[in-house]
Amino acid sequence: MTIRVLVADDQALIRAGLVALLTAAPGFEVVGEAADGAQAVALAASTAPDVVLMDIRMPVLDGIAATRRILADAGEDPPRVVVLTTFDLPEYVYTALGEGAAGFLVKDTPPERILSAVRTIAAGDILIAPHITHRLIETYARHHRTTGAAAPLLAELTARETEVLRLVGNGLTNAQIAQRLVLSEATVKTHVKRMMGKLRLSSRAQAVVVAYESGLIVPMSKPPLT
Repeated sequence: MTIRVLVADDQALIRAGLVALLTAAPGFEVVGEAADGAQAVALAASTAPDVVLMDIRMPVLDGIAATRRILADAGEDPPRVVVLTTFDLPEYVYTALGEGAAGFLVKDTPPERILSAVRTIAAGDILIAPHITHRLIETYARHHRTTGAAAPLLAELTARETEVLRLVGNGLTNAQIAQRLVLSEATVKTHVKRMMGKLRLSSRAQAVVVAYESGLIVPMSKPPLT
């Protein structure tokens, strides 16, 4: 299966590097390049990519607003949006996750890890490693306890779904959750789907935000061992 990718970054050198990396690797197809957020929205609508690599700071329309529009316009089969960041913009990244982005990549991530990350996102997993989750989201969430529409719906979750939400919030993949709870991966996928449906979430990254904002995950100095 070929993963169709749209690259959006206003820095021509970074954009060209990502395009060259994806083009040279088997299993990827670059369906478009955007130099600003408005171009990204238009190209996402016309090319229907599987994954969008989205810079945050871009002219005309920033990456957060572009992400919001892309996901709102995509209907039942939206692309997976991965925010590109220099890691010095925690507020923007946190907001992007709340808007439905599937995760984020640091711009200096090694090439092979970028390819692996895009495959992970295309497969439906969240793209936030546990240590990054704790460093970024915990710091910002301490100052933003305005829980969204999902928080009051937590009472509708079963005990198992609540535990799955906590583990998703800690950045675990379905396979890791299955191992932790001694369940099949298919069963975990069912729990995740039901949990997200009850909370009216469109991405696992939003589930991470809810887990922190609701207090289900208590900030700690170090992430738990997985």
